[in-house]
Amino acid sequence: MIKIRDVELKDSKRILEIYEYYIKNTAITFEITIPTLEEFQKRIEDIKSKYPYIVLTLDDNIVGYAYSHMYYGREAFKYSHEVTIYIDNNYKKHGFGKLLYTELEKSLKAMGVINLYASVSITDKYDIHLNNNSLEFHKHLGYKEVGHFKKTGYKFDTWYDLIWLEKKIGNN
Repeated sequence: MIKIRDVELKDSKRILEIYEYYIKNTAITFEITIPTLEEFQKRIEDIKSKYPYIVLTLDDNIVGYAYSHMYYGREAFKYSHEVTIYIDNNYKKHGFGKLLYTELEKSLKAMGVINLYASVSITDKYDIHLNNNSLEFHKHLGYKEVGHFKKTGYKFDTWYDLIWLEKKIGNN
């Protein structure tokens, strides 16, 4: 059975396992060093104390997570949030990402958030570390490109671009 619920600190180890795959094997995240469990728990605590942080479970096993935080740490940005999502690599293409983002958007709308932003690494030539599935996923959910940074992340001896995407969920 599929459930979406708020993150709990006891979920940290499993969430870090999901994220670790992306650090080690992909350029989806530009993080290179795997955070310690303690560092990761601190990140979760900091975010969940103010903003939505949710997990999707399948038969009580966490297979994905999503969260948001204020786009930039200044109060004038309180209506704009950056969103982040990771799905266990073995559970991609099951619609879990859409379920997580739909739930996250509901929470953010209720908080009065108007603008959502996602940073997505992209490549102009596919390689074993990055395809453009994340870009296509976000576009499918209504995100539009608003910024393109060329060769901004260097990982696996390769330069990658970063796209900023935006989705309006409220009126301003």
